[in-house]
Amino acid sequence: MLPDASNIAKGVDGVLLFIVITGIVIIGIVTFFMIFFSVTYNKRRHPEPDSVQDSTVLEIVWTVVPIGIVLVMFYLGWKNYKFIQGVPKNAMTVRVTGRQWSWLFTYANGKNSGILELPVGKPVKLDITSADVIHGFFIPAFRIKQDAVPGVVNSIWFIPDKTGTYEILCTVYCGIGHAHMLSKAVIVPEADFDTWYNEKQQVPVQANAAAARGEGLIKQYGCTGCHTVDGSPLVGPTYKGLYNSRITVITNGKERTVTADDAYIKLCILDPGVNLVKGFPPHVMPSFKGRLTGRDIREIIAYVKTLK
Repeated sequence: MLPDASNIAKGVDGVLLFIVITGIVIIGIVTFFMIFFSVTYNKRRHPEPDSVQDSTVLEIVWTVVPIGIVLVMFYLGWKNYKFIQGVPKNAMTVRVTGRQWSWLFTYANGKNSGILELPVGKPVKLDITSADVIHGFFIPAFRIKQDAVPGVVNSIWFIPDKTGTYEILCTVYCGIGHAHMLSKAVIVPEADFDTWYNEKQQVPVQANAAAARGEGLIKQYGCTGCHTVDGSPLVGPTYKGLYNSRITVITNGKERTVTADDAYIKLCILDPGVNLVKGFPPHVMPSFKGRLTGRDIREIIAYVKTLK
């Protein structure tokens, strides 16, 4: 049984429970009468068929009752839908951006995170969109699901009412990395959230500062949705041990071996279709030309250098 960690969950569970119980009762009634009529009116007991007259009352019952049941289901669903659409004025807004294959959460103060951090007991409004293809933003424990559509902002709200960590999934097949498009919703006490929300990132000094900023950029642009930092392969090669390693690539249809130096990594970021790494699916990574500055790329490379 999934936990119910938001105010939306109870209403959704109530409607679902009503539909399931109603379906079971109807199946039970239909099955009972099928067996009853099969036994009572079989050929051995009634070798000569009887003429059955119409029953106006019966026809009215089996017409009105199903209509009534459907209308009750519609009313309960509509009531919950209207409630979900009624965003409180004091709701905290978080922008959710789906991209192949990760989620980015942007807060009102400009803070970005790959994890949805929220305070318990406070209304939250999510403005959901996509940077590339259609994704499906889904938090099972909250019973909320909304499509992330390029160029469109869809909103949904809820109140997280239980602290804990809950899964975030993508429900729309969005490419080869769909199964890895995962994140977490972390619900904490309000004081802990305020501390996290207001804290400034501590940037190391001198040489390590560029690597720290590069790590932030990799998280911000969702690079870890395809590339790991622990040595395990994912949709793309791991960053660990990448720098200055020898890599077999396919360039213009020909296989060759190259060194993963600064120039190679920069080209992979700006024009990933030039050198296709052997053993990984081709033409998956988007180009970041125009999205990353020269400094951004140098900082990302500085971070990759630290992953030995």
